[in-house]
Amino acid sequence: MNTGMLLDMAAEGFGDRVVIGRTDDGLTAGRLRELAIGGAHLVHTSGADALVYLAVNGPAFPVALFAAARAGVPLVPVNYRLGAAQLDALLANHPRALGIADPEHGEALRRTGLPSLTPAEWLARAGEQPPGADPVPSDAPAVLIYTSGTTSAPKGVVLRHQNLVSYVLGTVEFAAAAPDEATLVSVPPYHIAAVSNVLTNLYAGRRALTLEQFTPEGWLGLVREQRITHAMVVPTMLARVMDTDGLDRSVPSLRTLAYGGARMPVRIIETALREWPRVDFVNAYGLTETSSTITVLGPQEHRAAVAGDEPVVRARLGSAGRPVPGVELEIRDPAGALAGPGESGQIWVRGEQVSGEYTGLGAAVDERGFFHTRDQGHLDVDGYLHIEGRADDTIIRGAENIAPAEIEDVLLGHPDVLDAVVVGVPDEEWGQRIEAVVVLRDGVTVDPDTLRARVRGTLRGSKTPDRISHWPELPRTPTGKLVRRDIVEALTAARRQAVGRQG
Repeated sequence: MNTGMLLDMAAEGFGDRVVIGRTDDGLTAGRLRELAIGGAHLVHTSGADALVYLAVNGPAFPVALFAAARAGVPLVPVNYRLGAAQLDALLANHPRALGIADPEHGEALRRTGLPSLTPAEWLARAGEQPPGADPVPSDAPAVLIYTSGTTSAPKGVVLRHQNLVSYVLGTVEFAAAAPDEATLVSVPPYHIAAVSNVLTNLYAGRRALTLEQFTPEGWLGLVREQRITHAMVVPTMLARVMDTDGLDRSVPSLRTLAYGGARMPVRIIETALREWPRVDFVNAYGLTETSSTITVLGPQEHRAAVAGDEPVVRARLGSAGRPVPGVELEIRDPAGALAGPGESGQIWVRGEQVSGEYTGLGAAVDERGFFHTRDQGHLDVDGYLHIEGRADDTIIRGAENIAPAEIEDVLLGHPDVLDAVVVGVPDEEWGQRIEAVVVLRDGVTVDPDTLRARVRGTLRGSKTPDRISHWPELPRTPTGKLVRRDIVEALTAARRQAVGRQG
């Protein structure tokens, strides 16, 4: 089944319903299909073998997604925040592509000699074209998304139609949304959540809006103005909404808030649950390679965790929930054996929505079809997944493996710590030493030794950071992921300078 068939079903089932944009000037499901057909014709006549999208989110993006599907070429949404050298390197992989680019980003396409249209030109010309090609087979590539490259060079993840359709059919009921439902998505188009939200909300019949530039005030204002019923944010966004003083946080229309993309501090979600007691919160964990969500912590589980007295139930508020239908999950120790409840290990997943495929590398799955997420975690006795961080982020101090997440949780539990990261910095004696960086509330000072004592009193002494620094903010991607590589480099350079001054 091709993703274009999802659009066909929507156009036939509720063609007059606005599914993209604002109620007064948005695209209906029927009009979206017309534009997708016209866009496919443009792709065909250009001779392109890929459709590159180098622009902010907006109506042109879903049209491009479905036009590429009908034309039988992959959509390649590219991070427009990359530097010129990085952009040129990625675009060089697609020498026969047709590009869609904002005016300020079009120079990158011109440098590489690719033909391009602005989003406005793309929509206008798509609306003028005759009918195009039929949908292609489900095993063809639908989307090619480059990973963020926070720990290594970006890799091109191949998502085929069958992966994306499997995810949609396994998690959403067709036409289940009421006519008044609307969702607000605040992630850029080069993130898997942007792709999955277009597909799932369209299939459900829910109107979808995007917020190009997030601010707490702008997000809250748009929720109220457009009577948003569902929204998706990354943890740093919710933290800014909850921690910014003087905001009107009333959201009378909001029914469900999903979050994911990075770890959510327990303090933030507890605050949000108190602030919006009638809102259903959903934590979704997934990867680009898995077509988005593979585990979910649902609304009732959030409320039970807050209200419960049992430690194992309360701890679930920091978990990623349990696997969605069609996904199998295993925790394996370093030798590859299955880990028991509570035992830490590496997370492996299998299912039809799981791609695990990279351009030039093929499928990165084992002989049983399981994909290694490279995340570390454990399952509790009832099968709830607790993520401990990337396996690559594990700190090896002496002979001890230390997960940064548990130390970060202790630091974030301090009422004046807004953000925190723990990393391993090279050390001649121990191999790595533990260093932390925290972001404090404005106007507040917390002595590093106080925070170190907090960690020592909660965890054992060997997990206490050797040094804690205060920064005004931490480097994160637009989707909330910490850029740990930059943090380690900065701390290492600062350490060298300090040693040099002492010498």
